[in-house]
Amino acid sequence: MGIIKHYFMPNEYVQSIFQIDIEKLANSGVKGIITDLDNTLVGWDEADPTQAVKEWFNKVREAGITITIVSNNNEQRVGSFSKSLNVDYIFKAKKPRGRAFNQASKLMKLKPTEIVVIGDQMLTDVFGGNRRGLFTIMVVPVKKTDGFITKFNRMIERRLLQRFRKKGYITWEEN
Repeated sequence: MGIIKHYFMPNEYVQSIFQIDIEKLANSGVKGIITDLDNTLVGWDEADPTQAVKEWFNKVREAGITITIVSNNNEQRVGSFSKSLNVDYIFKAKKPRGRAFNQASKLMKLKPTEIVVIGDQMLTDVFGGNRRGLFTIMVVPVKKTDGFITKFNRMIERRLLQRFRKKGYITWEEN
């Protein structure tokens, strides 16, 4: 279980991006955030950032933290969303593979110890970030619905969460 926990257990788990303590991150030396898009920032079927998401991005910037959106989705989806927020992005990232995480780190010119990964999926965001030695924060998915591949991932994720709960590794409850 140790290796599974090491790779799939997030460092932190919150209800949404809005529960992340940005000041605490900045004070701990975080200078960059790699964030997923679909079901992390907005629902997978929402084209544009909400006003609350725009305000969150501004708050992060004001804290001196750079954000790069890293998504497995296509260029049109990720590009149009990211450009409206004026942030860098990587599309068709093939998470959990490391290339996109490394690319985002280079883009931001930051060391792994200065970066946090935020996402809603254990098998892509958390696993990919943990494999690269990045601090990972998992959020509850914005929407209860998913695409086909994500549905399969969620099935595995639920089993991992049950095992972690049973072993006493996690104490949070999902809503």
